[in-house]
Amino acid sequence: MYDLKKFTATNQRNENRITVTASSSFGFPLKFVKDNNVGNYKYVVIYYDEQEKVVGFLFTSNEEEQHKFTVIRSKRGYGGAIVATSFFKTNNIESKEYKGRYKWETQEMEGTGKIFVIKLTKRQQSPASENVNPQ
Repeated sequence: MYDLKKFTATNQRNENRITVTASSSFGFPLKFVKDNNVGNYKYVVIYYDEQEKVVGFLFTSNEEEQHKFTVIRSKRGYGGAIVATSFFKTNNIESKEYKGRYKWETQEMEGTGKIFVIKLTKRQQSPASENVNPQ
């Protein structure tokens, strides 16, 4: 007898990457959320190195944090996202030029803790690269 279990992960993004969207959002696919145990956090605080174009994400549930973005959860359980229009506008970043999936790394930030870091890279403009990861 086999121990068969129903496959229920249809239509889920199995990406362990952070996404930049053309509509000035950062996406956190379900695999990223599960693999990194960040599903219970309500907010994200963004850190930015303007010279290196590196973005850091601190997941938190601290209600008193003043500079936080609320994590929007998918009703279908596909992960989460934050709408970061103010971040992109303040830093003069055209999100359409940077949209795509980014490999991340973690960094221990003194006094803050573990953050997830991506390095923004401009997309190639050729039609052949429409769906290619910028890194």
